[in-house]
Amino acid sequence: MADMNAVHPRLVDFHCHLDLYPDHEALIAECDREGVATLTVTTTPKAWPRNRDLAERSAHVRVALGLHPQLVAEREAEIALFERYLPEARYVGEVGLDAGPRFYASFEAQERVFERVLRASAEQGGKILTVHSVRSVGRVLGHIERSLPPDRGRVVLHWFTGTAAEARRAADLGCYFSINSEMTRSPKHGQLVAALPADRLLTETDGPFVQDGEKPVRPRAVWRAVREIAALRGVTEEETAALVIRNLRALVTAP
Repeated sequence: MADMNAVHPRLVDFHCHLDLYPDHEALIAECDREGVATLTVTTTPKAWPRNRDLAERSAHVRVALGLHPQLVAEREAEIALFERYLPEARYVGEVGLDAGPRFYASFEAQERVFERVLRASAEQGGKILTVHSVRSVGRVLGHIERSLPPDRGRVVLHWFTGTAAEARRAADLGCYFSINSEMTRSPKHGQLVAALPADRLLTETDGPFVQDGEKPVRPRAVWRAVREIAALRGVTEEETAALVIRNLRALVTAP
């Protein structure tokens, strides 16, 4: 399967859970038909083989190998399976940390897992990670600083809700930011999105966790994030879509 740089998409959905939709295979075909370069993340290494196989012939869908921090309490032992599959994966995710009230009890285990993910990715080199950082941006960035040098891998902070200072720190580390339409509903987060470096912006849906009315959004709905980013930054939707595609190409072609 060729890298994302080999396709010519109309839109970019850099974080979506295609395997959590009932019509997974049809959705892959839809991404190809609609020209949406889509990174489908997995929440457990056990999901990797089937996701990889289903997307093998897709022009626009790529699969990330993940171990979601919200599942670490039950699945920490699967880090060994993650490490076994990692040589096959260019993309890694969903991984990271979650210090929200529901998951804080497993935070030490999450940090152990995230540290192993980063160290294994750095050892192999060339990985692109999509990272969860709920109420834990500082800790996430600290782990990245210690364990994933910029020349050994690249990080995209998914649904970033940190402070302006944390955003600057992340940008200094070489991180990108994937933005969904739900993020821009908050004036505070809208201001943050408007201030992010233009050359680090990507778009995402985080479907099916973001809803369109009563239905989960689909990757083609990522145009809403494009529209909201354009409005926040005072540029056209066409300019924003082109910017995101350029940023994607820069991300996947970086040494």
